[in-house]
Amino acid sequence: MSAPAKVKDGPEYAWPHPHVIGLETLSADDIRHILRTARGFADVSTRSVKKVPALRGKVVVNLFFEPSTRTKSSFYLAASRLSADVLDFSSGSSSLSKGETVVDTAKNIEAMGVDVIVVRHKESGVPKMLAEAVDCAVVNAGDGAHEHPTQGLLDLYTIAQRTGRTDTFDLSGLTVAIVGDIQHSRVARSNIYGLQKLGAKVLLVGPPTLLPGTFESFGCEVHHTFDPVLERVDVVNMLRVQFERITSQAFPSVREYASVYGLTTQRMKRMKKDVVVMHPGPINRGLEIESAVADGPNSAILQQVTNGLAVRMAVLYLVHGAKHAE
Repeated sequence: MSAPAKVKDGPEYAWPHPHVIGLETLSADDIRHILRTARGFADVSTRSVKKVPALRGKVVVNLFFEPSTRTKSSFYLAASRLSADVLDFSSGSSSLSKGETVVDTAKNIEAMGVDVIVVRHKESGVPKMLAEAVDCAVVNAGDGAHEHPTQGLLDLYTIAQRTGRTDTFDLSGLTVAIVGDIQHSRVARSNIYGLQKLGAKVLLVGPPTLLPGTFESFGCEVHHTFDPVLERVDVVNMLRVQFERITSQAFPSVREYASVYGLTTQRMKRMKKDVVVMHPGPINRGLEIESAVADGPNSAILQQVTNGLAVRMAVLYLVHGAKHAE
């Protein structure tokens, strides 16, 4: 197996995890090792031949039970750039519609010689369940409101990149605000775990209906208005309002939500000049964030997409290596 570019700093150790299910169970050293490995892969996308032979002859399957464009495409390209063969699974045309269980589906796919399963599911816990049921490596691409670890990792990478910290991936001294629909966000949870483990201070901002007090147990500051924290933050990560998961009226109107919680050009004037603006996508322009801000000089949104490829290459490479070493 060909390794990525040599990492000059950090501990040299064999990656021990055959699965990546969430950032909650990874240590700070684990997270930094993934990010350093991603740094080694980052220049692949700039080459004339955008491939390395790290997973040549291996098979990666995208087992997605929820609609996805960015994450699924990113994993597909990441696996392809590692020279793996990639199978895209469509749940709508599968035997699941005939009553087959998710575990049986995964086992049947694994029996075809799959090395890594990338799984997304609307129910929390499905990736962990599959990791316990199959012999191949499993990567969580988002499960319910539980976690979205690779999105959390690419967000950490982007923050380090924009703040000049990719030599250490130490985020100590940074204050990061996560704003919006925290209650339903797997991205928020992965970000909370990762940011805190790398030393950042996390502020959560949202209406009480989308940010219950239970989130104080995560060790974060909880705020129900946006304006009082504007001057404090170095990074602001705006979350999509997940209307498809909200079962009752969470706020009076879209207009009021945008007025109280939207990242506008007026709010940007009160923030630090070099504040980093992020969003996991897809963006509801005019609701969570104004177009002028999303497309402005402080925006790292497209950088997040680019960094997602390197991070997912790193994760696929590492989990396969750990499983192969067992």
